[in-house]
Amino acid sequence: MSRRAVIEKRIPPPDAVYSSQLISRFVHRMMQCGKKSVAQRVLYEALAIVKERSKVEPMEVFNKAVKNVTPLVEVKARRVGGSTYQVPIEVKQQRGTALATQWIISNSRKRAGRSFSERLSAELIDAANGAGASVKKRDETHKMAEANKAFAHYRY
Repeated sequence: MSRRAVIEKRIPPPDAVYSSQLISRFVHRMMQCGKKSVAQRVLYEALAIVKERSKVEPMEVFNKAVKNVTPLVEVKARRVGGSTYQVPIEVKQQRGTALATQWIISNSRKRAGRSFSERLSAELIDAANGAGASVKKRDETHKMAEANKAFAHYRY
């Protein structure tokens, strides 16, 4: 593969109901075995539950949840002279939202509850309020980067 070509990012088309690219990416991340319609149905059910429980517009809760979970820094392993250092690196916007969606979905899968849409809605509400496992994961990532700030000069 050529190292010269810069690959352009593919932007998914916005979803039909909320006309949001973030929702579309979230659906693609949730999808299992290529069943997009099932993933969409589950997400729309979860957003309906969010609207019912929090009495706020579901897109506001969703956007706030993703914003609260998005990390600003992360650590990357870097080998220098035979030893490995955890080097803190700033996270780009697109990678940050990708990590946030990944953490929200994985933590809602781990939750106890009846259906996945209920678990997802609970995780979204918690993340929007600044609580929950996803926000805790972001805080752990930030603490790890803060602890290894001494190795920041190994940044590449």
